[in-house]
Amino acid sequence: MTMELQQRIERLFDARSDEFGDEYFDAFNELKEKLNRGEVRAAVKRGDTWVVNSWVKKGILLGFRIGALRNMSINEHFVFYDKHTYPLKRIGIDDGIRLVPGGSAIRDGCYVGRGVVCMPPMYINVGAYVDDETMIDSHALVGSCAQIGKRVHISAGAQIGGVLEPVGSMPVIIEDDVLIGGNCGVYEGAIVRRGAILAAGTILTGSTPVYDLVKDTVYRKTEDAPLEIPENAVVVPGCRAISRGRGRELGLSVYTPIIVKYRDAKTERAIQLEDILR
Repeated sequence: MTMELQQRIERLFDARSDEFGDEYFDAFNELKEKLNRGEVRAAVKRGDTWVVNSWVKKGILLGFRIGALRNMSINEHFVFYDKHTYPLKRIGIDDGIRLVPGGSAIRDGCYVGRGVVCMPPMYINVGAYVDDETMIDSHALVGSCAQIGKRVHISAGAQIGGVLEPVGSMPVIIEDDVLIGGNCGVYEGAIVRRGAILAAGTILTGSTPVYDLVKDTVYRKTEDAPLEIPENAVVVPGCRAISRGRGRELGLSVYTPIIVKYRDAKTERAIQLEDILR
């Protein structure tokens, strides 16, 4: 069934038609339901490698193309206008999601697992996958197609970018048991491996090298692979001196993340979450 849906999505995406019949909406709605149930994902892990499902991203983009602008306002004081193909996700008490009142929104076409805690205000965009027992704290964003593992803590003010386009580009991946500190930003398809910790204010992008002081190496995005943070790495904000030109003359530095250690017993005690909050 999934292969047949993939073929339909790719054919309709490539058609570039200005007229959208039932076949467009049937294919898109089937994809959206599978995204809601977690049966298809924008990226999947095969062995130790993450692989992009570009056809899923094409289907999400197709939904924007065929959608018409609609009035989604709650009342005259809460006015919203968006594509009719992307209303808010329907969530019921039996879904086991703790959605605390206060201005949060979850867009239709994403998966949110059982035991997920959503503190207001937060936002989860289309195509995202948020696995069981993850916490998304206040003012946090989970961008389109971002893949979030189990028991992840996305702290207040953190921004997890998505990467919907180009369709072949890796979305941001946050694996199981990762702690994303307050006001962190993870962008441009970076992969944060299982158990890693990003200290408050850490920014990961495709253009910023990460210096590992423990293993004496540097991690960078390449033409063939995204930036990856190793398992259990503890990453903090840092800087490196500009080594030439006017920047060196002025004694300037540029931002860079630094791996200062890997998780140990002391780290576990420092980051332990209060179970009572769950």
